Amino acid sequence: MNLKKTQQKLDTRFGGSIRIDDKGEFFHLTGTASTWEEAVEAGLLCAEKGGKKHIVSDVIVPGTEKPKPILPKLQDKALEGKTPDVLVIGGGVTGCAIARELSKNKLDILLVDKEYDVALHASSRNDGMVHPGIDISPGLLKKEMNNKGNALYDELCRDLDVPFERTGQYLCFKKGWYLPFMYLTLPYWNLTAAGKAHMVTGSKLRKAEPDVSPEARFALYFDGAGMVCPYGLTIALAENAIDNGAQVSLDTAVLSMETEKRDGKTTIKSVTTNRGVIYPKIVINAAGVFAEDIAQMAGDRFFSIHPRKGTNAILDKKARRHIRTIYSLMGTQSKSGHTKGGGIVGTVDGNVLIGPDAVETIEKENFATHRDSIENSFEKHNHAGKWLTTGDIITYFTGIRAATYEEDFIIEKGRFTDNIIHAAGIQSPGLTAAPAIGLAIEELACKMLSKQMTVKPNENFNPVRKAIVKPKELSDKEREKLIASNPDYGIIVCRCEEVSKGEILDAMRRSLPCDTVDGIKRRVRPGMGRCQGGFCGPHVVNIIAEEKHIPLQEVRKGYEGSEILIGEKGTAQEKGGGRHE
Repeated sequence: MNLKKTQQKLDTRFGGSIRIDDKGEFFHLTGTASTWEEAVEAGLLCAEKGGKKHIVSDVIVPGTEKPKPILPKLQDKALEGKTPDVLVIGGGVTGCAIARELSKNKLDILLVDKEYDVALHASSRNDGMVHPGIDISPGLLKKEMNNKGNALYDELCRDLDVPFERTGQYLCFKKGWYLPFMYLTLPYWNLTAAGKAHMVTGSKLRKAEPDVSPEARFALYFDGAGMVCPYGLTIALAENAIDNGAQVSLDTAVLSMETEKRDGKTTIKSVTTNRGVIYPKIVINAAGVFAEDIAQMAGDRFFSIHPRKGTNAILDKKARRHIRTIYSLMGTQSKSGHTKGGGIVGTVDGNVLIGPDAVETIEKENFATHRDSIENSFEKHNHAGKWLTTGDIITYFTGIRAATYEEDFIIEKGRFTDNIIHAAGIQSPGLTAAPAIGLAIEELACKMLSKQMTVKPNENFNPVRKAIVKPKELSDKEREKLIASNPDYGIIVCRCEEVSKGEILDAMRRSLPCDTVDGIKRRVRPGMGRCQGGFCGPHVVNIIAEEKHIPLQEVRKGYEGSEILIGEKGTAQEKGGGRHE
């Protein structure tokens, strides 16, 4: 980077209010901006895409304060004095993939997350697409991780008994004169994308996707694309890690770290949580939007995260007849300009997903949805599917991605602190890349640990995890046999998704147990249908109360403070949702 020219750009754009300095391992931005969007713009202006020297931004917006992390109320000493070989911070798909890979070794592994369940941030708030990597520039680390991770999905999902469909993706074009040029690009796509690229003309496109828009003249088909349930995969990874000896501690927030100098190097001595002080040999930072905060606690801040939110809409299953794979139309844009790309996605659960958009935000935990986000996504994707209607929406959700200014992943050892490894900046396609990131971090961690101890393989490691049985997917004979062995499988609780009481109880009794309405919803889908829990919700609440031997008033929807009922039994009233919802 030419620092003088970069400063001139900043001065021209921001009138001298923002300064950039070279701090050796990173470039440091300081000063003031009028809005958070301008503060982010300054960082993006200075960043070298894919650069190894990152932007650390301390630009402030007068009158605007960054919200503090929302911490669990739980206070106990359950982890006091623990001395794990590896402390993994973050229970998203990246952290759980890392824990699972590490469990292939005879190691004391502890994963902590401040939420009541795994996969509550970006890992449950994305479209579930396994990307072929067509929108990632070659040379970026996330390109490498995406393609490696994509190739691992078939075997991984077989082992973990997680539904995965290699559907492929159609990238459609409405300008016919692009066709000769796109033919010329096929060698490039086949060299750089995961899987193979194929040219599909209009007639073949409509045979494959009859309801694609008439505007689509031809398409590039990428057979490497696929679909998975993102939170289902994360839960499966966590369960398999636990089954192989790892420990997962939820409702556990990292509050601070104590460092010391050893042989002239900064080392993390202890990690303080709301559940006690932990003394790990090494720390792995997989904290998503909070990765920069963890790095700062460890004295190893050499990058910044600028949160970016995106909203998706989920359509009723009846809309699935219009789409078999994944498709989008190039050359369309909503008026707002706040779009990520996205597309029309057929999910593994039989729904259709539309979105997301992309909006910079200072708030790392504000998952509120806004009407204009939905309208902008529909405005854009209506060009690809004329059949789209907001009347088919059954729900919507917002996720927040953990972007660095360089728009690349950070997978490396600490630069200032000796015993930390970062898996940071893992935004899209983080879901696709997670299996490969897990392998990369395992290799780094084992090399680091080998300086202190002998790392041996876990001879009892079992890569296989069996999913909860789904009676609706069995033959009549198999279902009859199952119900005869356990009548709970014959009691249908959720009519929309055909979920039985037996499945709900199974979800509560797994190695990674859950005891909230939303936790059960993510595992076996009661409340995921058209009525969104209107009929089955009360039954799920009753099952939880009976299984846990607690009053109905203590059953939570999800987060602390989200108890569904108040008052005595028989006089219950509805209560408002929790702080995140």
